[in-house]
Amino acid sequence: MITRRRFHQGALATALAAIAGSAVWPASTAAEALTYTDDGLIYQPWFLDSFLIMNEDLADAHSNGKRFAVFWELKGCPYCKETHRVNLAQPAILDYVKTNFSVLQLNVIGSRIVTDFDGEELSERALAQKWQVKFTPTIQFFTDDVDAAKGQTCKQNEVARIPGYFKPEHFIAMFKFVREEAYKTQKFHEYVRQQS
Repeated sequence: MITRRRFHQGALATALAAIAGSAVWPASTAAEALTYTDDGLIYQPWFLDSFLIMNEDLADAHSNGKRFAVFWELKGCPYCKETHRVNLAQPAILDYVKTNFSVLQLNVIGSRIVTDFDGEELSERALAQKWQVKFTPTIQFFTDDVDAAKGQTCKQNEVARIPGYFKPEHFIAMFKFVREEAYKTQKFHEYVRQQS
C-alpha cells in the first residue's frame, strides 16, 4: 500500500534523479574540483605561465590578439575564492576572459621575483605595494601599446582596475570595457549604465 509518506519519498527520489541527469549544477557545486598552487592560490589551467617579466608578458598578449591583466590574490581570501567559484565558473564569462585576455596570477604577499615595466626587479609583495594593490582580489588591466609601456610606471600603463570582488555582471562588464577600449572615452560606471 502506498502511503502519503512513501509517495513523497518516491516522488522526491524521482525528482532528484531527473535533476541529476539533466540540470546544470550551480557554479558553487562545480567549484568543489578547484585546484590550488603550492602557495595556496586557486589555480586556473589557462592562467599565463610566465617568467614574470611584465614587458614580455604584455608583448606576448598583444601578439596573440589579447589584452594583458594581472590578477592579485591571497591564500584564504574568501572573495578570491568567490571569483573562481562563481564568476569564472560561468561558461560565458570564462570563455570571454580566456578568449580575450592573457591573465597573470600574482600573490599579494608572494616572494617570486617580478620585473616591472620600468625594469625594476622586486618580489611580488614589493610589487603589490609599489602598484598600490590594497585588496584581494584585485585585477589590473594594462595598455596594449607594447612600445610605449617600456620604462613606464604601472600607473602610466594601467587602464582599469577591479579593486576587490565584483559580482558577475560587473565583472564581465569590466573585461568588456577594457577589450572594447571604452576607457578611452568614458568612466566604467557610465559604461555599465549605458549597457543596462
